[in-house]
Amino acid sequence: MKKSLPETPALDEFNIRILRILRHEARIPVQELSDRIGLSPTPVARRMRNLEAAGIISGYAAMIDETALGYPVSVFVSVKLDRQVDQALAEFEAAIRDCPEVVDCWLMTGNRDYLLRVVTDGLAGFEAFLTGRLTRFPAVSSIESSIPLRRVKAGISRQP
Repeated sequence: MKKSLPETPALDEFNIRILRILRHEARIPVQELSDRIGLSPTPVARRMRNLEAAGIISGYAAMIDETALGYPVSVFVSVKLDRQVDQALAEFEAAIRDCPEVVDCWLMTGNRDYLLRVVTDGLAGFEAFLTGRLTRFPAVSSIESSIPLRRVKAGISRQP
């Protein structure tokens, strides 16, 4: 018997308002959320469960200030592999998953294969990661790094 997927809830005015509030205040109590959007707590909780079941809400997280933790340097790193075959991609991705310095990794189109955001305690920490780990991964043929000067806009996801 085939299991059916949860139905995607309609993004009506109330669901959009729920998403917009949760995006900035994920720990808001259901009662307060219901007061702010004009529905009673039971339908708000049901809407939240439906949004979660449909994968629209994929989780809740704390925003952590990397600088306050002692990691003030972010570097964007483009990586080109010497071959774009499934095995090389899988090996690179497995190696990247074991690097705590890499907080984001994207498979890309264009002239580079991956874009990473690497976060370290300083330029010496980045150099140690670059020369001690990244350049030693199999299939890496070239690396290009860019150091951001300041963040202009930040977000977790696009808002509906």
